[in-house]
Amino acid sequence: MAEVEAAAPVAEQEFQSESRFSYLESIGVIVGHGVGAGILSVPFLASHNPWWVVLLILLGAFAINVLLHLMVAELSYRHGGAQFIQCLQRTIFKGKVGKVLTWVAFGLLGLSVIMNCCSYITGVATVFYNWFGLPLWAGMLIYYVFAGLVVFFGMKAVGISEKYCVFLLIAVLVAIAIATFFVGLHPLPTAFIHINNVLALYGMVSFALSSVMSVPTVVKGSNGNKKQIRTSVIVGTGINVSLVLLLTVITILACGENVTTDGALVDLSGAIGGWVGIVGYVFTILALSTSLWANTLNLRDMVHEQFTKLPRRLCWVIVSLPCLAITLISLIPVFGASFVAFARIASVIQIVTNLAIVVAYSVTRRKFPDSPLLGKWGGIVFQVLVILMAVVATVGSILKVY
Repeated sequence: MAEVEAAAPVAEQEFQSESRFSYLESIGVIVGHGVGAGILSVPFLASHNPWWVVLLILLGAFAINVLLHLMVAELSYRHGGAQFIQCLQRTIFKGKVGKVLTWVAFGLLGLSVIMNCCSYITGVATVFYNWFGLPLWAGMLIYYVFAGLVVFFGMKAVGISEKYCVFLLIAVLVAIAIATFFVGLHPLPTAFIHINNVLALYGMVSFALSSVMSVPTVVKGSNGNKKQIRTSVIVGTGINVSLVLLLTVITILACGENVTTDGALVDLSGAIGGWVGIVGYVFTILALSTSLWANTLNLRDMVHEQFTKLPRRLCWVIVSLPCLAITLISLIPVFGASFVAFARIASVIQIVTNLAIVVAYSVTRRKFPDSPLLGKWGGIVFQVLVILMAVVATVGSILKVY
């Protein structure tokens, strides 16, 4: 593992990066990472809460996620655009014990990202099976080659791909929204059922808006441009909230009480017509692909920072091949695992990651009291608030829904 020097004030640092992002590319990376499996599950939980609670939760989750993402950005900014493990190593993982904790964090975070990527590959392979009748193993191989190669070509290729996919995702949802008004509309829910439903919804929305792993990539890609970093986080998270809100509203309007756990696009296809099923397949492939690109790029960089002598493309192979291997092995009945199973394994580590991020941010803020990205919004009160809401989101994700 590479030796790391003590962090220097940001003014003395170079933001080393293989390429630079435009504003739209930076925003695209944040949106692309956040839009994934979570957005498709929000409408079911939202249908079990009054509409005004849904709106309040979306606004609250937006504010908390912006705070968390900017804390991550400032932590990475103070360390020259470093990924999480390097930031933790330079702040809270010190001495011999720190080296052990660094390896533990490296392993856990890497496992979390790999499990996420397994869920994306499995999800798209399932789409190929349902759409074309393609065997799952073939769908996994084809998707890995064509989607995975985007990251093989580097950070700039990911930024450009994320940018255009975000436009396509928005266009797909707008098309479905227009079609919704040609079917009989159902009223938005107004009845309060149970507090569990509120907490479960907050947990899922928080998961759907999370792009924390991609924030250091934006910091590097923007060359430490504070305005671009803030704009990317705020606008990117705002777009994600808007996409979640739009999909939730049109699903409930079209389906009413018939929103199921099968996913919003499956329900919309049944309510509006078969063509929505095809469009839904496209939306699913785009949403999971943008998340796959962001996650494998982040893990590639994390490995490269720890083993600096390895070429970036070799690092990509090291992090991406296990994802393909695990998904293929999961097809063997004795090892079987589903899209949801992979996603749940990954989510277990999320709360620990968020706690470590805030602690490392707090240490860095005490070392450099001036706050270039958050100012007073990064104070101890808001740090505690972010931690508390991360715990609430985690509790909500395991509660029974009534």
